[in-house]
Amino acid sequence: MPSPQQIRQAFLDHFAQRGHAIVPSAPMVVKDDPTLMFTNAGMNQFKDLFLGNRPVTHPRIADTQKCLRVSGKHNDLEEVGIDTYHHTMFEMLGNWSFGDYFKKEAVQWAWELLVDTYQIPKADIYVTYFGGDAADKLEADNETRDLWLQYLPAERVLPFGRKDNFWEMGDTGPCGPCTEIHVDIRSAAEKKAAPATRLVNNDHPQVIEIWNNVFMQFERRADGSLHPLPAKHVDTGMGFERLCMVLQGKQSNYDTDVFQPLIQALAKACGKTYGQEAKADIAMRVVADHLRAIAFAIADGQLPSNTGAGYVIRRILRRAVRYGYSFLGLHEPFIHALVPVLVKEMGAQFPELAKQQALVASVTLEEERAFLRTLETGTKRLEQLVAESTGTLDGAKAFELFDTFGFPIDLTRLMAREHGLEVDMEGFEQELKQQKQRSRAATAITAGDWTELAAGTTEFTGYDQLQSQARILRYRQVKDKTGEHFQIVLDRTPFYAEGGGQVGDQGWLHQGGIKVQVLNTLRENRLIVHFTKELPPDVNATLTAEVDGHRRRLTRRNHSATHLLHHALRHVLGTHVEQKGSLVAPDRLRFDVSHFAKITPEELARVQAEVNDAIRADMPLEEFRDTPMEQAKAMGAMALFGEKYGDRVRVIKFGESVELCGGTHVPRTGEIGSVRIVYEGALAAGIRRIEAITSEAAEQYVQQRLDTLGEVQDLLKHPADAVQAVRHLLEQNAAMAKELEKAGHERVARLQATILGRAVRVKEAQVVAEEVDLDANGMRDLAFRLKDAHPDLLLVMGAQRDGKALLGVMVGADLIAKGLSAPKVIKELAAEIQGGGGGQPFYATAGGKNPAGLPKAFKKAALLLG
Repeated sequence: MPSPQQIRQAFLDHFAQRGHAIVPSAPMVVKDDPTLMFTNAGMNQFKDLFLGNRPVTHPRIADTQKCLRVSGKHNDLEEVGIDTYHHTMFEMLGNWSFGDYFKKEAVQWAWELLVDTYQIPKADIYVTYFGGDAADKLEADNETRDLWLQYLPAERVLPFGRKDNFWEMGDTGPCGPCTEIHVDIRSAAEKKAAPATRLVNNDHPQVIEIWNNVFMQFERRADGSLHPLPAKHVDTGMGFERLCMVLQGKQSNYDTDVFQPLIQALAKACGKTYGQEAKADIAMRVVADHLRAIAFAIADGQLPSNTGAGYVIRRILRRAVRYGYSFLGLHEPFIHALVPVLVKEMGAQFPELAKQQALVASVTLEEERAFLRTLETGTKRLEQLVAESTGTLDGAKAFELFDTFGFPIDLTRLMAREHGLEVDMEGFEQELKQQKQRSRAATAITAGDWTELAAGTTEFTGYDQLQSQARILRYRQVKDKTGEHFQIVLDRTPFYAEGGGQVGDQGWLHQGGIKVQVLNTLRENRLIVHFTKELPPDVNATLTAEVDGHRRRLTRRNHSATHLLHHALRHVLGTHVEQKGSLVAPDRLRFDVSHFAKITPEELARVQAEVNDAIRADMPLEEFRDTPMEQAKAMGAMALFGEKYGDRVRVIKFGESVELCGGTHVPRTGEIGSVRIVYEGALAAGIRRIEAITSEAAEQYVQQRLDTLGEVQDLLKHPADAVQAVRHLLEQNAAMAKELEKAGHERVARLQATILGRAVRVKEAQVVAEEVDLDANGMRDLAFRLKDAHPDLLLVMGAQRDGKALLGVMVGADLIAKGLSAPKVIKELAAEIQGGGGGQPFYATAGGKNPAGLPKAFKKAALLLG
């Protein structure tokens, strides 16, 4: 049985022998395409070649690409692990032709690989081709059909419509018919009983698509029309995990050697046997799948966070944790311990995984710890919601648990049933639907077709000048949540497009005395795109593109300072320090580095001093453009975390600082002025974040602090030692606070001794409802003093603070046993003060904006016992 490593290598060797350049996988995290967060198909890194935005250097390419999908058909995150063949992270084996070979060679080489190299039985292979589409006025792809009929009988060469066999990059862009290769892995008896003809493209788990060959020959315009491409391309993708299932004779991707080492390590950790219990099996599949997604994302530079791509990774990780927590009995961190197993299996093919192993494990461990704490908090929140509910748990509240605490809905339903409650699933589904709609609306972009004015690519002149004469190559109108604007591509531009952590340039396009403001500059599939609110008066005439020089100078000072900071950190802390992310803006710089301890104030002072020494040395910029990668490495240039580099790179050198970098920099370090580190803290496990300022911002920072010190000295009447004078004031303040706290305790004690004398007997309960001269802490203190000695007491306290109303409710144990709870009471009373609140079964609080409603709340309290 071939190993996954042998299967992968056989694919690459097959196409290398047929003239294909074998290229490494692009990072799974996408940085230069605003339409994507993650690489979701093998063709993503070649999108600009299909679009004609950069020249083709290798007309034939093959690779294995790491991909991530968490949405779309069969890829909803909550469904992964339930079946046997869908995943979040997966490998896509692919071969491409850019205007070189087309259908004949693609079909022939696919057949030779599958039948001759992999020895898949011919009788198990079925193929599909595009059967035509009347709406698009497209005829059937009979050329592909006839090519397949050289190898297969007609009953296994099947036509399908546009839905299955016409591939499109998106709503617009390159597209074309495709041919899919399916394999029947059913048992001999099942095959004999019925052919797989009717099972193809029917979601049958044993009649599966393994390879899609797309023949790109059209461009879809925004109006829906199709236009022939000037050159025809081949784009293929074969699911590596599914291929391994076929070649290793398994019925599930998860039973292959791709996943089994992870699953067996997990089974050992939890003391269960895979294959014996359905829910435990699903949990093990979820964890094995999700670990791969998490590890590769972190290794490629995407740390878990609360926004964007980082939030996707956090969601995936938390789903794995909660499955282990709920179904495998793993209540302590466990996923990080599987990282060495993954590296052993995949580190050779993907060296970035092995290089970042320690970081992946430490970040995962910290995320696990944080989420387990969140689960504990969520459990307490669920207990509160249960106490406030009768019969049914509100769907919106169940969604709060799902969205805020990561509680799976099935866990919420299980825990609710233990308390005799059902969950309003219709309400939950409605909230979930609304969230998805909000998310889509927030990212929705409607782009028109590019209006092509001239052919060509953009020459970037911004390293040498801030103004360029230019002509518009293409433009289009775009509408998003901010409104309508234009995207413009020029033949020459000094505008730097956002990349490598540096923000995009702003400036103007001048034409005939009119200034069109450039709001931002971004890179999209190798295009430098200028964002404006309007077009220049004449789109066919020459214009002057001018960068905002002051903003650019501030930005480049921060970028050069980032390089000096990186070098100083490695000198002071050690060469284990690596950049893990950065932001270079006009007003500040942010720098994330690998370091497994807090950077001490003394270390930060040394780092800052070294950077300022380098600035005062006024070192010149040494720039090496278009340098071969191997030569750059020989110079000592550092490749940065999560970045993809080409064969030729740009090297930036200031003294001993040598880095690969495409950003803008100062001609001499003296221009930076000075650096002030203003923040250092933890970003994630093993990652420290440093924020700093330079130039004008650093001068303003120092001046503001001098002004503040002057004001303090004025207030203190210019003492000889201002620090000692402030310390003395703080000591006096602390002493007064203790006196106030003591007085508060005395008020509580007096109330404790007298308040029950004003109790009213209502049925079997004592009720006290009155306004008290206590703050929130005092109310809670009084409640805790009375609750154990008076189990039949309902205590309702009210107070006014800063024009607002405050309520505190204590319910004794006997009343709780009879179905009353503090959250239920507070919910009713809070309406009178126009507020809301909550709490534990015996004690709850509420705040409101209507103090005049307190008397009504007190009267209402006794009625709740009726």
